[in-house]
Amino acid sequence: MGNKNKTISFRVNEDAFETLREIAEKRDISLSAVFRDYVDMLVAHDGKIQVVPENQVEESDGNSFPPKVEVPKSFVREHERLELEAEHLREQLQEHKQFVRHLQTKVDDEAEEEVIQLEELDDELETDEPFRLG
Repeated sequence: MGNKNKTISFRVNEDAFETLREIAEKRDISLSAVFRDYVDMLVAHDGKIQVVPENQVEESDGNSFPPKVEVPKSFVREHERLELEAEHLREQLQEHKQFVRHLQTKVDDEAEEEVIQLEELDDELETDEPFRLG
């Protein structure tokens, strides 16, 4: 079976919601991405995750926790623009496919009207005078 995405819905109080929104804004991701990251981490560690304030986390090997990667907003905007352009091109492709199907149907219909049976040509030649050479 395929790996289908499922939706989880639950309620939190307004203060917690605002805090989560601030976390998402600080990380420049969606609120859904915050939850997906947490769920992925929870699943990866078999449900054994301890939330610890950043100031209490020991840094080892110069790596900070949680790991942070900065992506320029211009990169994100360009990615979004390309996604929109790809969607637009897919829509245009569908329109062109429909137009080609329409033209093919039209050609097929016209071809049926202009079909000349070879037997009919043979009958016409037998009734006409034979060609004379010379």
